[in-house]
Amino acid sequence: MEPFNAGWLSIVPPIVAIALALITKEVLSSLVLGILTGTLIYTIGMDGNVLMGTLESAFTVMGNKVDFNILIFCSLLGALVYVVAMSGGTKAYGNWAVKRIKGRKSALAATTGLGALIFIDDYFNCLTVGSVMRPVTDKQNVSRAKLAYLIDATAAPVCIIAPISSWAAAVAGFVEGEDGFSLFIRAIPYNYYALLTIVMMVGMVLMHEEYGPMALHEANARKGDLFTTGNHPYEAMDEEVAAAGDNGHVMDLVIPIFSLIICCVIGMIYTGGFFEGTDFVTSFSQSNASVGLALGGFFGLVITVVLYMIRRVMKFRDLMACLPEGFKAMVPAILILTFAWSLKAMTDSLGAKEYVAALVKASAGTFVSLLPAIIFLVGCFLAFATGTSWGTFGILIPIVVDAFSATDPQLMIIAISACMAGAVCGDH
Repeated sequence: MEPFNAGWLSIVPPIVAIALALITKEVLSSLVLGILTGTLIYTIGMDGNVLMGTLESAFTVMGNKVDFNILIFCSLLGALVYVVAMSGGTKAYGNWAVKRIKGRKSALAATTGLGALIFIDDYFNCLTVGSVMRPVTDKQNVSRAKLAYLIDATAAPVCIIAPISSWAAAVAGFVEGEDGFSLFIRAIPYNYYALLTIVMMVGMVLMHEEYGPMALHEANARKGDLFTTGNHPYEAMDEEVAAAGDNGHVMDLVIPIFSLIICCVIGMIYTGGFFEGTDFVTSFSQSNASVGLALGGFFGLVITVVLYMIRRVMKFRDLMACLPEGFKAMVPAILILTFAWSLKAMTDSLGAKEYVAALVKASAGTFVSLLPAIIFLVGCFLAFATGTSWGTFGILIPIVVDAFSATDPQLMIIAISACMAGAVCGDH
């Protein structure tokens, strides 16, 4: 699409997307309407047919701006999560842990440690840690509220500062025109919300300090009431875990996790030229993250399938039946990524990058220095209203890159951290 300088109208599409997300609390439709708003402005500005021109521009920008490698990685990760759950590996690990972990403090520490270890994806984290540690914490009279807090505090906050994760791939995909993976790594030290959440969680586990409603939940749990609520709405086991087989072993969980991590690292350094003589650090920093993660996800899934077939944990037909079920779980994330990329491409076609950069450059220095704090608050509010971290930084990160990439690269890194921190905070 040919660029068109729409001036202040270039920022209308993301504003429409943000406003609708806050009003409707639904990200996908808000992103789509933001894209259609941008294509309508573009079509009118180019003197084209309003109806057909708008639709044609929308489909064109969607088709040209999708990073299929990241979408493939998300799909493969969803399949791996489902296969591991159905194999009985998580159930076996939970049974193993129940016999060996003694005491409340050990149970809480083990939950925290396992949550920090599974940093590939927050969905994988929550499903695995919740399924594995729930029998352990129940036996030690830990409230379900405390277990939920520990799981949530070691899911997104850990994933958002882990270079080898679906979140890193997503953020790198949103940072179009820049080395997204390198920016993600450089933004980690500024992600104060994630870092302080982990520190607070560890402190609460070690010091046994509780306050507010959590203190009531924990006091009741020590007396045998794990729920505090009257109707115990979440007493049943997850359907996935209840339906899992009984042939699983602890290694059926451990090997797939480490295989995925190792394969992703190898895939990334492969794309960075490690096997052509480049040193490890350089190859990792200049790697194509989306391609590397897609390769790692594929081989990690293959290793898992072969492992389960050799051990006869599942039949090949059952393994293949799990793949589409895992893909389905990642459809919302894939749609958010696709629409966010499309919205970014449309605003670029309207000249948003140049307009926002000029606006920021003309602003007073004090105001510019406060922008990361403002972005953090906007991210908190948007994620709180919509309930999705990915949708929030999918909307905000492209705007931040447009605003600072040409004027203040260091402030851009800090602002990207503010986007990610705000998204996770609001989601929590």
